[in-house]
Order: sequence, then C-alpha cells, then structure tokens
Amino acid sequence: MLESWTLAGKIVSGVGQAAFFTQLAWVQEQCEARVGFRPYPGTLNIEPDSESEALLVSILKAEAIILEPPDPQFCVGRVLPASIGGIEGALIIPEERVNVHGARILEIMAPVGIKDALGLNDGDRVALTVRTRRDEDAADAAG
Repeated sequence: MLESWTLAGKIVSGVGQAAFFTQLAWVQEQCEARVGFRPYPGTLNIEPDSESEALLVSILKAEAIILEPPDPQFCVGRVLPASIGGIEGALIIPEERVNVHGARILEIMAPVGIKDALGLNDGDRVALTVRTRRDEDAADAAG
C-alpha cells in the first residue's frame, strides 16, 4: 500500500558531504536500479516547519528502499521516493552515526540539481512529498 506525506519547510545550506556520497559508484548504480535515477552530486536540504514534526516520525519509520554498501566501512542507506516542484527524487535517511544534520534536516537527492532546476535559494519555502516504497519495489528488492 502506498502512503504519502507532504511537508512544508525552508531550504537550508548543507555541509557539502552529500556530493561525495551521491557520487559513489555503488550509490549511483543502486539508485538507478532501485529508485530509477542516478543522483546529481549533492542534495537539497530542507528544514521542515514545526507543524510537520509529527509527520517526521512516520516518515523516518516507514519501510524504505535499502542501498547496501559493498564495503562495510560505509553505512547502509535508506531512501524513500520523494518529489518537489515536479522533480522526482528520493529522501535519504542516513544512519544516526553518520547523520551530520540530525533529524531536523531532510536531504533530498534527484537526477538534477534541484535548486538550479527550480530557481531556489536558501530560505525559500517548499513543499516536499515523500512516499513509501511500492509493493513492486519490495518484490524487486527481495528478488
């Protein structure tokens, strides 16, 4: 069953580490196979409004698509399909030990630079829709 959540928030600056992660060969390959795109270097960071905080609990607990590292020095990545301004992408849910932003900042990857594609700047307000993985995604991941 497909669930979705829409949250509002503002764009904030990141720390620049996502460009490294999104360009790893195994991340690129698994994103293409499991989410349908090769990520642009980097992510869009969104700080959700306080009204959206209750939704964060559900989103962070949702069954996600798993990105499995071939090397144990990297952590497992969890992603959920997401869209912003008509651009399809994915919310990255990093393991707590490597999450540089904490739970208050959401990182969105996409096949394009979202800020440039939508003409956005830090501080701009956006709406983000996050979806659970579909039943066929679960079957593909298991197979």
